[in-house]
Amino acid sequence: MNQKNPYFNNYNFEKIADTLIRLGVLFLLISWCYAILKPFVLILIWAAVIAIAFSPVYESIVKLFRGKKIVATVFFTIVLLSILIIPSVLVSQSLYEEVNNFSHTYQSGEHLIPPPGESTKNWPTITKPILEIWKSASEDISNVVFKYSDQLKVVGEWLLLALAGVGKGILQFIASIIIAMGLLLYSKSLTSVSKNIFIKLIGSNGEHYALITVITIRNVVKGFLGVALIQSLMVGAGFFMAGVPFAGIFTIICLILAIIQIGIGPIAIPVVIYMYSVTDTTTATLLAIWIGITMISDNVLKPIFLGRGNPPAPMLVIFLGAIGGFIYNGFIGLFLGAVILTLGYKFFLSWIEMIEDEKIEE
Repeated sequence: MNQKNPYFNNYNFEKIADTLIRLGVLFLLISWCYAILKPFVLILIWAAVIAIAFSPVYESIVKLFRGKKIVATVFFTIVLLSILIIPSVLVSQSLYEEVNNFSHTYQSGEHLIPPPGESTKNWPTITKPILEIWKSASEDISNVVFKYSDQLKVVGEWLLLALAGVGKGILQFIASIIIAMGLLLYSKSLTSVSKNIFIKLIGSNGEHYALITVITIRNVVKGFLGVALIQSLMVGAGFFMAGVPFAGIFTIICLILAIIQIGIGPIAIPVVIYMYSVTDTTTATLLAIWIGITMISDNVLKPIFLGRGNPPAPMLVIFLGAIGGFIYNGFIGLFLGAVILTLGYKFFLSWIEMIEDEKIEE
């Protein structure tokens, strides 16, 4: 006589069907919410990073305004937006003026590129190919463009895409700063909510991972992104004051190189060499001194922002995070990628340490 399996009676079947329907509706709702927020995901994540990184500064400003959080928030928003917008306007204005000058010089038949100066005669023999290309370009740039058309096309396309990405990234930064200030305004409730989320997702170690998140974000933003931004502002100020052509573009490239931990040297040093050959010695020497100070400032600023302890992650992690973020998410990904990959690296190390501790206890 066949007996019915108790696990497949009507009650269990209805319970399973009910659970599947609920999960399906929940999945549909989450997918729908994600589709709606997808254009703003990067902005929201970066806003959260800014809020976490600048919360100690924000708390100090609130104390300065005697607890008036709304006034302090408005003031802090204006300060951050000014730091972002003013250099962006200067860079855009510089680029616009240089393009106009380039067009005017081309139409008037003058040299688009100044010829090598007398000082270049004393340069080492190894620089001879560079000087020949430079001299040829100063005499007739069309020959050089035709000869290296394929390479210049690749560089030009990359540069246009990068500049477009920078423009989009600046708008994303502005939106992120405004949202971040809103988050800081309600920071006390958000702190408890974030801890509860980590505890719900991870369990008893949730608060530990929440603390790791806060510390890692602050260290990366201050010790790497902050230093890179300061160095790029310093080198940009030097370029503009010395009258370097296309100073805005060179400043943006220096910022990118500083974030990926290569440093400003690959751009700043050739610029200084170029200025020695086309401008007076005093201007070039002052620029060289300023560039030297900017380059060694890395060794002073990082210990100040990071302390004397170990860095939050190896340079390779920062490099891969910044490059991967830039390729995947554009200009804002240059900043966000370094933070997210470093955070994942710290989570992985913490997880390994917990496993080892559990084995020791057993």
